[in-house]
Amino acid sequence: MKLKAAHLATSALFALSFMLPASAAVDADAATKMSKDAGCTKCHSVDKTKKGPSFQKTAAKYKGKADAEAKLSEFLTKSPKVKMDDGTEEEHKAIPAKDAAGMKNLIQYILAQ
Repeated sequence: MKLKAAHLATSALFALSFMLPASAAVDADAATKMSKDAGCTKCHSVDKTKKGPSFQKTAAKYKGKADAEAKLSEFLTKSPKVKMDDGTEEEHKAIPAKDAAGMKNLIQYILAQ
């Protein structure tokens, strides 16, 4: 009986580990460095709106959406037109996707805000 209970508890913990948020594995220092190196911080910050939305506002926009990582990845690696608060449009600077793991980390960092 004790063995069965221990096995059940272990199985439950194992299953719950897959439910941890993606932010659990985010390397914030690496994401911050990548965002600075790519020039993201010229227009964005974690919690304040600059020329572009804050990472917190971006995370709220994508919250609960299954395709959030894919959509944000496409947005960051291509150069879409973005509408500014004053109504003008400009091309968003693309981040070179040379480092796929770094890009995934950055995206998860943004979505974790």
